[in-house]
Amino acid sequence: MKKELHAVTGAFGYSGKSIARKLLNEGHDVITITNSWQRKNPFRDRIKAYPFHFDEPEKLTESLRGVSVLYNTYWVRFNHKNFTFAEAVRNTETLFKAAKEAGVQRIVHVSITNPSSDSPLEYFSGKARLEQTLMNSGLSYAMLRPGVLFGKEDILINNIAWVVRHIPFSMVFGNGDYKLQPIYVDDLAELAVQQGKKTENAVINAIGPETFTYRELLESVAEIIGKRRPILSVPPAIGHWTGWVAGKFLNDVLITRDEIEGLMTNLLYVDTPPTGTTKLTDWARENTESLGWKYSNELTRRLDREVGYSV
Repeated sequence: MKKELHAVTGAFGYSGKSIARKLLNEGHDVITITNSWQRKNPFRDRIKAYPFHFDEPEKLTESLRGVSVLYNTYWVRFNHKNFTFAEAVRNTETLFKAAKEAGVQRIVHVSITNPSSDSPLEYFSGKARLEQTLMNSGLSYAMLRPGVLFGKEDILINNIAWVVRHIPFSMVFGNGDYKLQPIYVDDLAELAVQQGKKTENAVINAIGPETFTYRELLESVAEIIGKRRPILSVPPAIGHWTGWVAGKFLNDVLITRDEIEGLMTNLLYVDTPPTGTTKLTDWARENTESLGWKYSNELTRRLDREVGYSV
């Protein structure tokens, strides 16, 4: 097999780390483009880190010279004074342009289920704009559309388990019958690496083999960790307010209004065959002793660019 240079955004983070590990295991040379280039390098000298240099595109282009495939996981979960969706869209467009100028042959881009330019939710409309930008770029591409990820260093599933362990009740917004299809982070990484070997353009729903309603997800996690809790149905506004108050105590953003609306309008569900093979319930049973014992703080990860992830 020909040894190639591949670039992964955020290889010291979550999904980027899984993609980078699989590329190294296949014998490729790997670099990472990251905002966290000062963070402890879990790969030591096997991966060299370069800053994004969004404000100096020529430097970003030089960092990508010689790269065959770029795997892009860069994005933000919500608007914050230090980062916004609009900024993330502009930065990603700069990244795509730099990749083309550097001679990158293919981009594997992590998007979201059900992106739409007409969506009132910036997460989904921003992802749709980036998909269109990549389609118009002339570059070979694969766009992967996951909804919810799980695995080591996960935030959402871990924090659901944390709530179940530490609070005597759980909440769903409305009746809780909206659906999710979590995919294992290593399954997403495997899909990304396999798509990196191809040349034809592709748009793929990256979903796991189990579909849950949100209520079923809470019930499953509670059963697996041995903490059955009553589940309260609350209006979305009350759920958001409760999350906001808890976030103040935890110095984090637990959930946003947009995330609640996205959930309740089934934007994290698609009616297509699964692409992942690992069941969340199987993985959770294998990791019961660690799942949800420690709260995973999104803002800490975003704002502290030196400390490595831990859960």
